[in-house]
Amino acid sequence: MKIFITGLPLEVGEDELTAVFGDFGQVKSLRIIKDRETNQSRGFGFVEMPNDDEAREAIKRMNGGDYNGNRIKVAEAQEKPNTGGGNAGGGFKRNNSRERSY
Repeated sequence: MKIFITGLPLEVGEDELTAVFGDFGQVKSLRIIKDRETNQSRGFGFVEMPNDDEAREAIKRMNGGDYNGNRIKVAEAQEKPNTGGGNAGGGFKRNNSRERSY
């Protein structure tokens, strides 16, 4: 099961968080999401645990808890919806009309 964690203190590292979730069972993978430019934690991450019962217990016991002074939220990760199309939006829209108004 993949678990989503938010509200993480910025100083928490992956090794520390792996140890915390390891108290509930085997951790297959863990990733704290970081800012691309600063490489600082963005305060959220994902944990993958192969045993669903252990993952549910971790969610139940940790959700809403205090972690180094921060209240964290822990829940089963939801799959990102596939919105189709490859354009993520943003930028300028080009007016393909040949008419121009000044």
